[in-house]
Amino acid sequence: MSFVAVQQTNKKIIKRTPFGSVCIVWSVLNKFPRIIRVLLSRKNLVSEALALRLFPDAVRSSCAEIDAVADSIKAFLEGEPVTFPLNRIDLSPFSKFQQSVLRAQYAIPRGRVSTYGLIAQRVGAPGAGRAVGNVMAANPFPLIIPCHRTILSDLRLGGFQCGVKMKKLLLEKEGILLNEAGKVIGTALYYAPK
Repeated sequence: MSFVAVQQTNKKIIKRTPFGSVCIVWSVLNKFPRIIRVLLSRKNLVSEALALRLFPDAVRSSCAEIDAVADSIKAFLEGEPVTFPLNRIDLSPFSKFQQSVLRAQYAIPRGRVSTYGLIAQRVGAPGAGRAVGNVMAANPFPLIIPCHRTILSDLRLGGFQCGVKMKKLLLEKEGILLNEAGKVIGTALYYAPK
């Protein structure tokens, strides 16, 4: 149940979260700390183990900027309204389409949801809902880029890297209501035409 910042190429940060351990993988890029991945624990796989599997040369480390993001993630997971700074993450490895999807997802405010299809339309790729879903499935920055706020067009939750149970709990913390069938109710979809 810890929170660990891992530098890809220097100390240790541990925070308790209600959803198990969370690991921030970061590096110094152009003289500034940038987040490369946010790893959430999954069933039978804690985030630290996943980080070391994906980044075997990583060392435990932190800095003031990463500590601030870690504190914000902890607050977010406790249900507090948090807006994360987008300039702390490294989007440079991603295609123009992937970046546009991640930015559109980032813009969905707390307490709102959208659909994969609506995001596809928003980024100028109508009909590319499945491609948007693929970007979200591989979202390297869950929570910072709140992929839990995207649902299926029939208002069911769809998938989430750490399971639908966590997605449901995150949405409920934001005030999103679900009916007995597990569909979102009582909210206007973000990016829906007016």
